[in-house]
Amino acid sequence: MTYTFDPPLNDIQRMIRDSARSFVDEKVRPIAAELDATERYPTELYQEMASLGMLGLTVPEAHGGVGAGALAYAVLMEELGRGYASVADQCGLVELVSSLLSEHGTPEQRERYMGPLLRGERRCAYAITEAGAGSDVGGIRCTATRTADGWSLSGEKLWIHNAPVADFAVVLARSNVELGKRGMSIFLVDSDLPGYTAGPREHKMGQRASPLGSLSFEAVPLSGDALLGTEGQGFKMMMSVLDKGRVGIASLAVGILQAALEASIDYARMRRQFDRPIADFQAVQWMLADMAKATHGARLMVHAAADKMDRGERASVEASMAKCAASDAAVEHTANAVQIHGGMGYTRGIEVERLYRDAKITQIYEGTNQIQRMIISRALLS
Repeated sequence: MTYTFDPPLNDIQRMIRDSARSFVDEKVRPIAAELDATERYPTELYQEMASLGMLGLTVPEAHGGVGAGALAYAVLMEELGRGYASVADQCGLVELVSSLLSEHGTPEQRERYMGPLLRGERRCAYAITEAGAGSDVGGIRCTATRTADGWSLSGEKLWIHNAPVADFAVVLARSNVELGKRGMSIFLVDSDLPGYTAGPREHKMGQRASPLGSLSFEAVPLSGDALLGTEGQGFKMMMSVLDKGRVGIASLAVGILQAALEASIDYARMRRQFDRPIADFQAVQWMLADMAKATHGARLMVHAAADKMDRGERASVEASMAKCAASDAAVEHTANAVQIHGGMGYTRGIEVERLYRDAKITQIYEGTNQIQRMIISRALLS
């Protein structure tokens, strides 16, 4: 593996990194191209990750997790992102859903949903986005109406991670349309309930083994215990895990950067033109140097945000900075990795071509980078 500029880690964080690195090199990287080509959901990988304690890493041990901090989670996500972004994406999804269940769920909800999720036995979807509600979460129209037995859920969600394969969905809906954001609640919705329909799978540009689709709810009957946490607190609860989510995506992007750097160094040493390795040419050397700078800088920003979270401090601005910087760098420098590889880099099945496609979505999900810039600028001007 190419030399990395690692910030200091404690023994637990280093152990998690080394374990994840070995898992990625032995199990993920060898099949990443196959997963990208076939869009297969690799159940076997997620079950092994569950057995290694990689799912729900920050969930307290009392609730079935490892009880590690945000920095340990960032280290894990970087290594998984270096292997294949779709695998890291699944880890991030489980982390967010299990965090909500751990903090707001009843013992019965944690037993029914979180336990099987962390063991790799059930698959979840995180259902917020709608046709008119992407960056503007307050624009959702999905509604939950009270009934004699609990709730009736109606509406549609778009571009939902895991929608085609989920056993249950965590759904943000309006439980009181008069109260705006203060009238939103979260519901746990099993996929076998009447009126629950998963739409066809979307075929994406990148992260192709991470299934994406729509969800439709037509008067889905929910019992009273389907409500997660307190009624009317759904928006606040969803926002509470965004910092961790953005640190996770930033870490994934750093992993993509690291993979692109490694592949580019190897190719530059091997590829010969004009009777010399192209690594001898200053134009290529400077591209590699810029790629290394960007990777190191993004990693430091991620670690700074995660460390602040581990100290119990709010890190919204730092998480936005890390997510924005890391994802922008991933898009820029995977393009440079393709350039270094020349015509070979533009060929399907070559690692850097996949990395280039996988990088783009990191600028979009968990809040677009335009939203991140708004968060940062408002903090500067407040």
